[in-house]
Amino acid sequence: MSVALKTAPDGAVAQALGDVYRRLADICEALDVRVAKAGQAGVTAAELAADRTALLQAFVDAEATRVHERYGARPRPDVAASRALHDYAWTVGMLMGGAWYLERRVPRIRPEDLRLDLTSGTYTITPGTELACLAGDPMAAHSGVLTLPQEEQLRARLRMSLADHMRPLLAAIAPVARRRSRALWGMVSDDLVSALWYLGRMLGQESAAITAATEVLPIAVPPYPSGADFRYLTSADGRRHATRTRTGCCMFYAIRPAEACSTCPRTKDAERLRRLAG
Repeated sequence: MSVALKTAPDGAVAQALGDVYRRLADICEALDVRVAKAGQAGVTAAELAADRTALLQAFVDAEATRVHERYGARPRPDVAASRALHDYAWTVGMLMGGAWYLERRVPRIRPEDLRLDLTSGTYTITPGTELACLAGDPMAAHSGVLTLPQEEQLRARLRMSLADHMRPLLAAIAPVARRRSRALWGMVSDDLVSALWYLGRMLGQESAAITAATEVLPIAVPPYPSGADFRYLTSADGRRHATRTRTGCCMFYAIRPAEACSTCPRTKDAERLRRLAG
């Protein structure tokens, strides 16, 4: 594989990444992220992986508090841990996958670059100084940039970068979430696909986003245990509606049993169609 990597970052990469993160936050109402310099308040995945007792417990407790405030339910610790992980994985998936979708650039987001305010649930991203892009990209000449000659190599970089970021957090939270490796990585793959799908809908490009997500995860690619696996349901009026079934459950059904999410394995196609058509 032919690649080129420059060193000694010159600031252009951080500026470009900050711009795309702000653009994603503007497009995606569900993405609660602001861009700021290092040294902000909050906890990072690196800190959670290093402190698997008090700090990790605070991470889970904060999610349990938010669940209670939003839904009036007090989740079990394993449910709160899974919900916290789901929110974090979706956010990182959107930042990395969204940058790739919009600009064909894959940022390296270190576990210490993304901070979560435990009280508000708001994330703060400090733009890094490294990214990967295709040859011919205007950023290719800058230091801190890995250039790749082919689209598939860039998609592989996205998969690898997300896995590198999430791996320490998954190891830390697994005992609290009481979930094994396949379920945890299933959640990460689901949230990457979900983020791309959501971004496409926000842009009025659902079909293009489904194609893009399927290209990123056409099949199971370790450590991700499944592909995007989109399928279509047809409503009574003849319209086709995209859907998929999550591999790693987000556990919302444990909070509101009658309202499992639309991609939950527990949600039957008839109910999916009712929600989609409505």
